[in-house]
Amino acid sequence: MSAVDARQDDPLSEESAVSTSLKSEVSSQACNILLELREQGELCDAVIRVGSQVFPVHRNILSACSTFFRALFTGKVGEPPTNQHEIMLTQINPDTMAAVIDYAYTRRAKVTAANVEQLLPAADHFHVMGLVKACCDFLIAELCPVNCIGVRKFAHSYFCPVLERQALTFTLVNFHSVFTTSNEFLQLDIEEVSALLKSDNLNVRTEELVFDALCRWIDFNPDKRKQFIARLLKTIRLGLLTTGFFVEKVKPHEYVKESEQCRPIVIETLRFLYELDMDDRREVDMTNPIARPRIPYEVMFVIGGWSGGTPTNMVETYDTRADRWVVCPVADAGARAYHGMITMGHVIYIIGGFDGVEYFNSCRTFDPVNKVWAEAPPMNCKRCYVSVALLEGFIYAMGGFDGHVRQNSVERFTKETNQWSMIRPMHHQRSDASATTLNGKVFICGGFNGQECLNTAEYFDPSTSQWTLITSMNNRRSGVGVIAYNSCLYALGGFNGVTRMNTGERYCPRTRQWVDIPEMYSPRSNFATEIIDDMLFAIGGFNGVTTIFNVECYDSNADEWYDATDMSLYRSALSACVVKGLPNVQEYIYQNRIVNETDASTTVDPPQSTTAAM
Repeated sequence: MSAVDARQDDPLSEESAVSTSLKSEVSSQACNILLELREQGELCDAVIRVGSQVFPVHRNILSACSTFFRALFTGKVGEPPTNQHEIMLTQINPDTMAAVIDYAYTRRAKVTAANVEQLLPAADHFHVMGLVKACCDFLIAELCPVNCIGVRKFAHSYFCPVLERQALTFTLVNFHSVFTTSNEFLQLDIEEVSALLKSDNLNVRTEELVFDALCRWIDFNPDKRKQFIARLLKTIRLGLLTTGFFVEKVKPHEYVKESEQCRPIVIETLRFLYELDMDDRREVDMTNPIARPRIPYEVMFVIGGWSGGTPTNMVETYDTRADRWVVCPVADAGARAYHGMITMGHVIYIIGGFDGVEYFNSCRTFDPVNKVWAEAPPMNCKRCYVSVALLEGFIYAMGGFDGHVRQNSVERFTKETNQWSMIRPMHHQRSDASATTLNGKVFICGGFNGQECLNTAEYFDPSTSQWTLITSMNNRRSGVGVIAYNSCLYALGGFNGVTRMNTGERYCPRTRQWVDIPEMYSPRSNFATEIIDDMLFAIGGFNGVTTIFNVECYDSNADEWYDATDMSLYRSALSACVVKGLPNVQEYIYQNRIVNETDASTTVDPPQSTTAAM
């Protein structure tokens, strides 16, 4: 872990930028002068001794930074003020004391992996809250599956609620990596592991992973821990397991078979699963505690598109845990189709498109946290059938149709300057293509150039500002869905000039070859693609006869497509994006589930183209 130069500035009043800059300069000069006085031992009125090392200090500087020293020097805690020149401190090492004193004078501290475990307790003891925050910020930045459980316990010990909350959230969000790699997970006691496994916010793709986690925890010390199997089995949403997994893996497991307390749990679950299997049309009863979906960490938004001969402004979200679509009452005032969508943080950018009359260069943003729509800076060009991608904080808008010509121009949005700028154009004119990012490059494939559907593909490398052609796809594809998935480039569906396709192909950057993948269930063009829960989703589109609302997903490990729940609205020319970690995620998910408010919180007791379908 690298060192971080953390700084905590004193709060300033809201004044002009010039005044603020001047204050900062004066404050910096004052800090430098005081530091120089201390280093030269001038005007110092106290000495702090730690072991054999002494630190000349100014009482007023330490008092301004630390309530501990203020109380010590002023007697504000009921004791007479300390007038002695030398103050002896124990239970702290000289290097840590030096860092605390340096922070008092400079408001800066070098926080590293080597010193943070000593520096945070010292800062907490001396009530140097800016230094506490600097240490917490460092630890938040260094969170990983191996250390997150220990960091949370450390934060709880020193009452750092923000750090504790962040460490818990990291643990829940990255739970699969945590329980498979962290020795700290194995050291949890039964109360702690039970609280994690039952949390509604536990981010697991399937409940099978929860069973794997509890088995790994018991396996660490089976003689003492297998007695808890029934209690831990209840933390699994057993009704969401497949019947095959439950019958083949859970029911015959030695821990389960040996426990009398597990018998009624097994019987109840078998009854629930068999009744579900007997009626294919029967929906899962999500109000049943054993089948209540957990709260998803990621939510997929689908906005706009073409439906019933007109563009729509409907917003739907997909709850991957419940496999349900939710119509959200947050639609924009205007409708658009054949647009692009990108997520930056919690903000969704809607780029270009068409409303049936006008071709847009306009862009809109939607903030799902505050439910606010706003105008964003317009592009330089009108772009219907635009292809968009996000790379290293920049939004790329490529090609499209302005009502007159298909374009090969490209522009890039920079959030810091809040404006679009033109960059080097593509080799080919492309509307109705699709783009994604992979290995630090922007890839775009297929499309329509005004005369024919394309099978060509190319990428933009920001480090060289050059476009480079790659091996052409096996099929011409306009209205194609292109997305990066598990280190490869996938091109799905589209229109080849004759028919809408259900075929797909995958490009490997290492071999530079396209290979076919299993066919989708539905032929489709002008559909949306997204990755959620490590599954590739194909959403809506036009099948050559009608607009569809069908959704399916592909698992590259199984090399197989699966049906997902249909959207609420038939639509093509739509766009989708995934938003992660919404603080108000429950407003965008399927509501027909019972949620225990305590459990649901993250508080766990610590310890116009040829493809147009109009």
